[in-house]
Amino acid sequence: MEMKIADGTVVGIDYALHLGDGKVVDASEPGEPLTYLHGGGQIVPGLEAALVGLGAGDKKQVVVAPAEGYGEHDPQGVQEVPRGAFPPGFQPEAGMELTAEGEDSEPVPFVVKELRLESVVIDLNHPLAGKTLHFDVAVRAVRQATEDEQAHGHAHGPDGHGHEH
Repeated sequence: MEMKIADGTVVGIDYALHLGDGKVVDASEPGEPLTYLHGGGQIVPGLEAALVGLGAGDKKQVVVAPAEGYGEHDPQGVQEVPRGAFPPGFQPEAGMELTAEGEDSEPVPFVVKELRLESVVIDLNHPLAGKTLHFDVAVRAVRQATEDEQAHGHAHGPDGHGHEH
């Protein structure tokens, strides 16, 4: 019996993402599908929900509203920080995607919006926040997750562990 996508399955998809203009902003590498544990919250909720019930070989175009994607753009995520907050000698440029260290050493990605004389305007929103996402998806593989994968909450790839715990 052919496996269908549901919570607790490991899914491999080829995907391309554009923002409505057909210009691809993100895509899986040819021959290297994105592998994820369905129900693990590893892909945006709107895409995850749309893939339920599909099987290997199925293709689908999915349009995901911002609320089901990377969230609405939060104006409070746009902040002005002193130039001194950046490492000495570092020249931030508008459009740069950088990562700061959060309070618990967790990575906090942000985008440089604007350079001012004494400060830099940064945006902590995900670059795709507030955007409607258009996915072209082809399902390559669906299998039952192992107990290990279920316990860890993510897929381990075709050859077991690919990372250290």
